[in-house]
Amino acid sequence: MTSLEMQRIFITGVSSGLGRALAEEALSDGHHVVGTVRTPKAREAFESLGDRAKGILLDVTDFAAIEPAIDEIEEKLGPIDVLVNNAGYGLEGTIEEASLDEIRRQFEVNVFGTIAVIQAVLPHMRARKAGRILNITSMGGIITLPGLGLYHGSKFALEGISETLGKEVAEFGIHVTAIEPGAFRTDWAGRSMVKTEHRIPVYNTVFAQLHERRAANDEHHLGDPKRAARAMLEIMTLDSPPTRLLLGSDAVHLVSEKLKALQAEFQKWQKLSCFADSRI
Repeated sequence: MTSLEMQRIFITGVSSGLGRALAEEALSDGHHVVGTVRTPKAREAFESLGDRAKGILLDVTDFAAIEPAIDEIEEKLGPIDVLVNNAGYGLEGTIEEASLDEIRRQFEVNVFGTIAVIQAVLPHMRARKAGRILNITSMGGIITLPGLGLYHGSKFALEGISETLGKEVAEFGIHVTAIEPGAFRTDWAGRSMVKTEHRIPVYNTVFAQLHERRAANDEHHLGDPKRAARAMLEIMTLDSPPTRLLLGSDAVHLVSEKLKALQAEFQKWQKLSCFADSRI
């Protein structure tokens, strides 16, 4: 791995999972990490990692609080060199069964919260003509599984936002990468998962297949959060980082299969697609 000179890294959601793993690895390399948490107890636990760990109480859906929090970090702690948008969660439930409130909350956290943080950080990065943004999306921003449609929708949205943002800010010396993890040994599918009320029996098969797949894989995930963190730290060292980075061999395999299927379908219907052109 290439070494990275000391940076100040701002990570949303450092209490557990990939966000916590990245924070710990960054601190071990000598970086300063500012991480968002949602309770005083979580802040105390995070700051116990060392003098370079600073926790701030911030919910990414408290949109009015985000810009003042970022401005205060910049003023009192120093410039944010790297922004890692990690805060997010999964919503399990069919599209028909999910309530509008559940759907709204999913997008507020996974999409709108991410955008709000980006909008607060960008003016500072643009002024310095330097910065890196890593948006933690998912292989679920490219592939889909029945029963996770609203989660996929939020991550598909973040994929498009990340790709476009990278084009918009490239001239300011800011790099944007969408990080697309597969299944990792975290609690994403456990206590972090929100489940809609299952009330339409005809969807029993959908949930049975989803739960069987999860049970079969839960104890065999190859994805190591610590190694994912090392990969993300590597991305931060590159002069020309990728627009997207898959993490985990399962993500590589499943996304490759999706791309093949897409190409085959496009080719199959190419004649009808081109029929839509008018010949003048």
